Amino acid sequence: MNTEQVDVLVIGAGPAGTVAASIVHQAGFKVKIVEKQLFPRFVIGESLLPRCMEALTEAGFVDAVKAQGFQEKAGAKFVKDGKICDYQFADQFTPGWNWTWQVPRADFDKTLADTVAQMGIPVHYETSVTNIVFNGTDSVTTVEDKDGNQSQISARFIIDGSGYGRVIPKLFNLDRPSTQVPRKALFVHTVDKKRSMADEPNRITIVVHQPGVWIWIIPFANGITSLGFVGNPEFFKQYEGTDEEILRELIASQPYFSERFADVEFAFAPRVLESWSATTSKFYGDGFVLTGNVTEFLDPIFSSGVTLATVSSQTAAHLVIRTLNGEQVDWDKEYMQHMMQGVNTFRSYVTAWYEGVLDTIFFADNQDPRTKSMICSVLAGYVWDLDNPYVKNHETALHKLARTITLRDIVAADKS
Repeated sequence: MNTEQVDVLVIGAGPAGTVAASIVHQAGFKVKIVEKQLFPRFVIGESLLPRCMEALTEAGFVDAVKAQGFQEKAGAKFVKDGKICDYQFADQFTPGWNWTWQVPRADFDKTLADTVAQMGIPVHYETSVTNIVFNGTDSVTTVEDKDGNQSQISARFIIDGSGYGRVIPKLFNLDRPSTQVPRKALFVHTVDKKRSMADEPNRITIVVHQPGVWIWIIPFANGITSLGFVGNPEFFKQYEGTDEEILRELIASQPYFSERFADVEFAFAPRVLESWSATTSKFYGDGFVLTGNVTEFLDPIFSSGVTLATVSSQTAAHLVIRTLNGEQVDWDKEYMQHMMQGVNTFRSYVTAWYEGVLDTIFFADNQDPRTKSMICSVLAGYVWDLDNPYVKNHETALHKLARTITLRDIVAADKS
């Protein structure tokens, strides 16, 4: 069996894998990517956050992505019962990028993968990992191509950015149940010919359909708009018919956009994604590190997926470089604890969203601009900024603010 020697093997050619591969390659190490699927391939996670732009910049991807003409995104809008809360990233508390993109992921991911290939990093598609044997930090990985041909890759380190494939967690029994409540998404791409009647397309719109059920509206530059309903699986069981019939019934029941999407053409048959949350017992080990959705995927509500993927890969890549250069790295402190700070901040916001706590905050009258800017920074993905009280105290700050708003409104109502 043929054996190839590299410094770093990257599993997965999505945003996590390509960001890591590029940064390690730029440091002068030999890198190879193996990817189970053939690109372009469909995946959701279409609305990016500004924080991921820092990782894309360091990886050398921004110019290539700009050249694709994707829809620029400047904020996020939340809608409930006719009330609107608009967050503009330009108003955020944390210094950093104040815009990003909304992208068809098939095109976006292929752009990143094509760019790393142009850098001289081999990307082998339709290649599956079947086995990994570690000898200390060194490893030998057996892969199989689409024709069943096997070969081996000897590496000094492995970066697993395999996303939902979860290669190393599955091979080494590291998967653990998520604490997140199971949810389901029913979604489609629409040919959005009535977009001019809406005040988009430069941001994502999130509509509260009913408690615990929400809708995303993500316009792309090509005239397609991504539309999806998310809720408890039990919510969808009250509807009968095909997925398309159910989705069209749901669209017709939503006053905010029923006219816009009435009889809209679907670009493909509606799709379902459910029980997506997953986690693992550890994010690293001798000779490997897990990045992106391989570590933990929470929920699509705040579009955190690509940000956590790219930032984890950016962070991991630097630690891998230091390790290969013979430095001592405290992987628990510098990687796992660091990443869990961001994950747990997003987790608090996801929980507060489904509990209705954020409804109280987002749709309050007379919002404090400074507080709103701090929350805006979280929505922009700056969940590692401990100078932001709504990051540092994420477990308690939102509930405290919601109680303050509720009490204020009660007092004001009594006085009137």
